[in-house]
Amino acid sequence: MKAVIQRVSNASVTVNEELISSIQKGLLVLIGIESDDTIDDIAWLSAKISRLRIFGDENGIMNKSILEVGGEAIVVSQFTLHASTKKGNRPSYIKAAKPEVAIPLYESFVEQFEKDLGKEVGTGVFGADMKVSLLNDGPVTIIIDSKNKE
Repeated sequence: MKAVIQRVSNASVTVNEELISSIQKGLLVLIGIESDDTIDDIAWLSAKISRLRIFGDENGIMNKSILEVGGEAIVVSQFTLHASTKKGNRPSYIKAAKPEVAIPLYESFVEQFEKDLGKEVGTGVFGADMKVSLLNDGPVTIIIDSKNKE
């Protein structure tokens, strides 16, 4: 499971010109799910993101988590995070899980992340043509892969 975490001043997701989710200060989390991802990947990644100290403290040092600053979050499924560009110029998405595997794992991740944050999080619409808008704060963008726990 891969995640691109962006610290944002605000973010929103729109589908067919309808606002689906909107937040102010917090995190926009793009999630890519592989076929072999499990509940263990979900638990580890959710805990890691919820405790990631990427918000400024009183001295302006990135030393606080989303939990400590009371931030909001949106989680958006994004299969293109598993694109392989090794051969040719057309990305291959062979590693990305098919919807019948990815949807339940995505929903489980959202549930776990809500538990870890102690609040509801916004989402996108799985498989839809989404328009994601954000104001990256910093900019701060971090990539985490549950298969490579660095």
